[in-house]
Amino acid sequence: MLSAIIFIILIGILFAFTISLLGTTTQRTLDHYLLNQEELLARGAVEYAIMAVGGHDIATTGNCINKIDMSYNNIYDINLTLYYIGSGLPAGCNVLDNTLQDPEDNGTAIIDVSVSLKPSLSNTYPQIVYRRRVIQKL
Repeated sequence: MLSAIIFIILIGILFAFTISLLGTTTQRTLDHYLLNQEELLARGAVEYAIMAVGGHDIATTGNCINKIDMSYNNIYDINLTLYYIGSGLPAGCNVLDNTLQDPEDNGTAIIDVSVSLKPSLSNTYPQIVYRRRVIQKL
C-alpha cells in the first residue's frame, strides 16, 4: 500500500513537470518565431530604405528622407530613422557629420530600424522589439 502511494506521488510529480515543461517550450517557440519574423522584416525594411534613398533626388526636392514608418499585415510596426554623413546636403537632412575631407566618404547613411508588435497585440503576445543599425554607402 505504501509503495503504491509513493508510486502515485512520483507519477504526479512527473506529470506536473511535463506540463510545466510543455508550457515553457510553447512560449519559447512563440518568442523565437516572433523574433525571427522581426529580423526578416528589419532586413527588408533596410533594403526598402536604401532603395527609397537611391530613388530620391535630393537636388530637385531640397530635402532628404529622414524617417520611414511602415506596418506589416497590421501586426508589426516598422520605424526607420535615417542619418546622413556627407557634405553638400540640404538643411532638412539629419546630418551627423558634414566636415568630411575625403570625397570617397561623402554620401553615407546610417539607418536605424526598429520592428515591434503593434500595441494592441502586446497584451496577447510578448512585446519583443528588434533594433538594428546599418551603415550604407549611397
